[in-house]
Amino acid sequence: MRTIPTRADGFALALEQVKAVIVRPEFDLEEAPAPSRLAPSSLALTLERSDPDAVEASGRFVLLHDPDGVDEWEGSFRAVVFVRAELEADLIDEQMLHDVGWSWVTDSLAGADAHVTQLGGTVTRTSGRSFGTMSERPSDGYVEIRASWTPLEDPDTGAVVDDFGLHVAAWVDLTAHAVGLPPVPRGVTHVESMRRRSRR
Repeated sequence: MRTIPTRADGFALALEQVKAVIVRPEFDLEEAPAPSRLAPSSLALTLERSDPDAVEASGRFVLLHDPDGVDEWEGSFRAVVFVRAELEADLIDEQMLHDVGWSWVTDSLAGADAHVTQLGGTVTRTSGRSFGTMSERPSDGYVEIRASWTPLEDPDTGAVVDDFGLHVAAWVDLTAHAVGLPPVPRGVTHVESMRRRSRR
């Protein structure tokens, strides 16, 4: 019989599911020091491009857990993500970039089939243009996306209804959106990703 995890033991399960995630080969996923003052339990991951010559992108995923629940979260877990990506030239001055950037967040969650509540965040664009003796240099820019959400919980047991790996996958997909990579169909695993994971 399958045991349904409760809020009290949910973080151990979250760790197990997150560590089982296999990411697409364009990215390297690493565990990072987690913030210790935001919640009783937490974990953090960082994401970087595998190819240093590829379009620059990086990200951070933090999962916070308070077994007593937090009113503002409307749950006992909170996912907090950050993505920073170099913009392609035709997007630097795109007026709808902020709306498009937020659509990447919602599309990534939907594509991963991650069920969430209390979703919020910001999309920020920074850009630079050179002048004078440097005027021939192309314009450059970055988009930064910050978002947080509460993984949906079963109202009867308090257990999160999703595998936490889906929430990590949504964050990876968000980063892929930001650099213009094509989506990977859910359930498809790259062989190279498996090779890199086996070397950890």
